[in-house]
Amino acid sequence: MSLDFKSLTDVDWNDLTLENVGEWPALVKGMACVIVASLVLFFGYKFLVEGKVTGYETALSKETELRDSYRVKYSKASRLEIYKQQMAEMEDKFSQLLKKLPTSNETPGLLDDLSYVGTTSGLTFIKIGWLPEIKKEFYTELPIKIEVEGSYHEFGEFVGKVAQLPRIISLHDFEIQATGDDQLMFSVVAKTYRYEGDE
Repeated sequence: MSLDFKSLTDVDWNDLTLENVGEWPALVKGMACVIVASLVLFFGYKFLVEGKVTGYETALSKETELRDSYRVKYSKASRLEIYKQQMAEMEDKFSQLLKKLPTSNETPGLLDDLSYVGTTSGLTFIKIGWLPEIKKEFYTELPIKIEVEGSYHEFGEFVGKVAQLPRIISLHDFEIQATGDDQLMFSVVAKTYRYEGDE
């Protein structure tokens, strides 16, 4: 069967109605079938399939996102016991450090400790005394101004002994000046700390 497109010019388009579809020329019937099939496919895809395809692609993307989220959460959950153990160790270390901070009734004894450490190191005290407290968010700094006289090695021994004290004391703002007779004046601010929260 060959298609003769020239015969389309002989067709009287006004005689073609839906009531006489059976009498339409074969070529016109074929074209009508192709048009109807194309419309059915187009609208069928548009209204029935396209939404499903979009939904499927969205679901695939969501699945990837959920898998990634699951991997991250699983990784954290699998290490939960390790995190709990580390947290307990950190709390234990923190409480041990808090015990090294002086309480308000222990701070006067720190001056005695520093004086003792200085004199046993061979230093002569010129001045030792508390400076105003400095409030911080979780703790209070308690600075002590110290001025001593001695040799360089005696200063080193003093600093070493301060580091061995059972309470936390840090040394700041060092100044060393020569005073003559092979003696030096050593000025330093020693800071200890008081925790302000609940232990």
